[in-house]
Amino acid sequence: METHNFSIEFFPPKTAEGAEKLRATRAKLSELHPKYFSVTFGAGGTTQTGTLDTVREIMAAGEEAAPHLSCVGGTRDSIRAILNEYKSHGIKRIVALRGDLPSGYGASGEFRYANELVEFIRAETGDWFHIEVAAYPEVHPQARSPQHDLDAFVRKVNAGANAAITQYFYNADAYFQFVEQATKAGVTVPIVPGIMPITNYTQLMRFSDMCGAEIPRWVRLKLASFGDDTASIKAFGLDVVTDLAQRLLKGGAPGLHFYSMNQAAPTTALWQRLV
Repeated sequence: METHNFSIEFFPPKTAEGAEKLRATRAKLSELHPKYFSVTFGAGGTTQTGTLDTVREIMAAGEEAAPHLSCVGGTRDSIRAILNEYKSHGIKRIVALRGDLPSGYGASGEFRYANELVEFIRAETGDWFHIEVAAYPEVHPQARSPQHDLDAFVRKVNAGANAAITQYFYNADAYFQFVEQATKAGVTVPIVPGIMPITNYTQLMRFSDMCGAEIPRWVRLKLASFGDDTASIKAFGLDVVTDLAQRLLKGGAPGLHFYSMNQAAPTTALWQRLV
């Protein structure tokens, strides 16, 4: 496990109670010794302050942390100010994303695409930051075509990304095919699969509809058949995701990025099966 690039993602808590819960979650997950923790933001960068506060707290505990940085609705000046602030706190890793347009936003600011953000970070800060970008093995929901999506990914990498994290998926073949196509297109950076534990059927369906992640029909029907039996949903979900993670690592994936949803138990249970 140590040789792989394992990371765990949090979202910034909105309340004092949430912050307290996340502290307890982080303490448990720190015992797994991930390479770093990443921290997301709200639509249009609405929780950028919460992101920085969470990242600083993780770093103060002696762990490496990476804020997610969205360029949507941002200006060169506002992004430059954020980068300078991150540097002043000794942050060395960033997950650079276009981000989703929040409702009510007419224009997307001075940056249209993530590759423009990556270029800007490199121009402003040189090699200071290790930059992760997003990848979509099952194609970005807004992409015109799979080829168009792959071309966009290659542009992001060529702009100066060090690695990529994928949207979560449950079909290993989609990942392997994406990596093969990216490699043919000249991509040499690690493409780390994003792993979403299955703990809640309704929530999973909602997320997956939004982000374009496909849930295989047999998995969907099986989950639906459990109704409100959360123990069965979690047990079956753990089997499905463990099998997926094992297949990915066996097939050469450089690591795993766990979407923790600010909970310790699902990621820990998965991790223990993989050790």
